[in-house]
Amino acid sequence: MSKINLISQTFKVCMITILFLMCFFQYLFAVSPQNKPLLMLAHTWNEKMEIKNWWMSEKLDGVRGYWTGTQLISRAGNPFHAPNWFTQNFPSHPLDGELWMGRNKFSELVSIIKTKNADNEWKKIRYMIFDSPQINEGFEKRLAFVQNWFKQHPNPYVEFIQQEICIDKTHLRKKLKEIESKCGEGLILRKPDSPYITGRSYDMLKVKSFDDDEATVIQHFKGKGRNADRMGSILVEMKNGIRFKIGTGFSDEERNHPPPIGSIITFKYYGFTKNGVPKFASFLRIRENF
Repeated sequence: MSKINLISQTFKVCMITILFLMCFFQYLFAVSPQNKPLLMLAHTWNEKMEIKNWWMSEKLDGVRGYWTGTQLISRAGNPFHAPNWFTQNFPSHPLDGELWMGRNKFSELVSIIKTKNADNEWKKIRYMIFDSPQINEGFEKRLAFVQNWFKQHPNPYVEFIQQEICIDKTHLRKKLKEIESKCGEGLILRKPDSPYITGRSYDMLKVKSFDDDEATVIQHFKGKGRNADRMGSILVEMKNGIRFKIGTGFSDEERNHPPPIGSIITFKYYGFTKNGVPKFASFLRIRENF
């Protein structure tokens, strides 16, 4: 065998081995509950996007929960301490949904799901299903499949996020105003008959009247008046180094037990000042780290 042929054959073997290993590790990370689930994520809607006859639902302020077929895990791939009865009758195929207790109850929800042996508290939580990733059909058929499953295998802690057809942009704005007036976070739009695509997809859009971002807590400041004996505001720093205070959006419980220094929070805002500081910044939540 010539030297050239030997090199060529060796190269082919190496490439086949590399491709095999890539496929193996892709499979391993996709199915292992110890790794992040491959989730479908939303882009942000803008006025130029046509959304007539798309599906429209409330964007819940809960915690993303992915059922692997055997275990309920977080978007970071960590298992929740869900009681066995909470996931009773769940199917052997994956589910995508949100752990939710109701509007403005995010902090209480996080407290429960981070606590071991909090079985009774889990009775307050509902698993709000919005997709079944591995059913090889369009959005409506995937949702119908899993709805039919739970009709035959009931679970009192499972609910489905209500979907309605978006007639036009006027209908969208009216619905958004309605949800936000009830202290809801916003809306999610899903393209009809769309596949489940991992990563950011323009087949799923989030709609909110505000922007949000993350920042690190640098310092706590004592409050005044009714907040004299607890936290009044916090100093935060964005990734670009800009620092500013946030003093609104906190519940009494959050003022009594403020976000720890060094933790990362999510805040909402409405544009920027000339100096790049977010306008009307308001606390939303501590970032999920589970």
